[in-house]
Amino acid sequence: MALFGGLSERLNHIFSKLTKRGKLTELEIRTAMREVRVALLEADVNLRVAKQFIAEVSEKAVGQEILSSLNPAQQVIKIVNEELIALMGSKNAKLEVSSKLPTVIMMCGLQGAGKTTLCGKLALHLKKQGKRPLLVAGDIYRPAAITQLQVVGKNAQVEVFEKGTQNPVKTAKQAIEYARSMNYDTVVLDTAGRLQIDDTLMKELENIKKEVEVTETLLVVDSMTGQEAVNVAETFNARLDVTGVILTKLDGDTRGGACLSIKAVTGKPIKFIGVGEKLGDLEPFYPERMASRILGMGDVLSLIEKAQQAITEEDAKKMQQKMLANTFTLNDYLQQFSMMKKMGGAQAMLSMLPGSGKLKVKEGDIDEKKMEHTKAIILSMTMQERNNPAIIDSKRKRRIAAGSGTSVQEVNQLLKQFDQTKQLMKQLKGGKGKFRLPF
Repeated sequence: MALFGGLSERLNHIFSKLTKRGKLTELEIRTAMREVRVALLEADVNLRVAKQFIAEVSEKAVGQEILSSLNPAQQVIKIVNEELIALMGSKNAKLEVSSKLPTVIMMCGLQGAGKTTLCGKLALHLKKQGKRPLLVAGDIYRPAAITQLQVVGKNAQVEVFEKGTQNPVKTAKQAIEYARSMNYDTVVLDTAGRLQIDDTLMKELENIKKEVEVTETLLVVDSMTGQEAVNVAETFNARLDVTGVILTKLDGDTRGGACLSIKAVTGKPIKFIGVGEKLGDLEPFYPERMASRILGMGDVLSLIEKAQQAITEEDAKKMQQKMLANTFTLNDYLQQFSMMKKMGGAQAMLSMLPGSGKLKVKEGDIDEKKMEHTKAIILSMTMQERNNPAIIDSKRKRRIAAGSGTSVQEVNQLLKQFDQTKQLMKQLKGGKGKFRLPF
């Protein structure tokens, strides 16, 4: 599911009607803005935020300069894009770094928001940035919370500091001393959550902040709870003065009300978004990129960043040379599937391409399982068969199908698809080196 698929589809429909009309009147723009307001409210955007957003867009969109322009519809969309960016914070809010190491990041939030897993995701992100993070188990109430953090830490290859069920304030202080002694530059502190906000929870978090020099207080909220996420953020911020918000489960949220409302309501920026269940599924939040995705303009920069993480420049050059020399094998084909998976899969990649919303590709149209079948077929081949598919006769096809749990028909489809890819590469060979890998 594309991020904010429902809202994006509605907005694209509204703006497509404007672009068909050419010149616009003030009445047409105001009518469209009323439709946008309804779309925002259906996306669970805060009522006050939606009204203010429409008021600001309308004021700029009905100006004489816009109405008399050659393409007023495009001008209106440009204004909406700029206001969406402003609504979500204008620019990427980076994590603060303490002048006196370690930098201490306290994670807080309600149970069920995915806070403990998020600690591991953030630690892995920090590692990729060249930091040395230490995870600290400060949730002593939820059963198996410490064990869960240890599992997450192990998967992220980050050490976990824990002192069982002793007072979390004491554990936090000891963890910071330990971090200094072991040259860890960042401490990520997992804290207790509750099913609902209560005074006991808040006092414990306030006590940690009193005793420990916290650099960042990050609130983890479940984006799928919509306006409730905004209410939670407002309450936590009033007591703890949070420095930023992390939205989880954004991949499952087709509305987007929390994302579009939190900054306007709390004044605090969204710093990261969780877009999947894997440890690597954490992205820095860029308002301009998110606005672009909401309006169906894609997010090429994020796609490039994912590609850079999935494939090295050296591997990309090797693959390009093989394609141009037409020596591309089924092993290389297999490698491309692995790269695509690292980038979040075909559906996620497609959602980042400009104009993808107009393709009307729904969830399920791209069969990720079929890709797994393709991988299984290739893995069931011998190295000789992968390097030279021409030798695969009917007997070999039956063996490959049996070994991969697929059918001979599927093996034939793969070989045909691969042959078509090779033919395409042959045509591109005459392109004087202009061909580039899509990732």
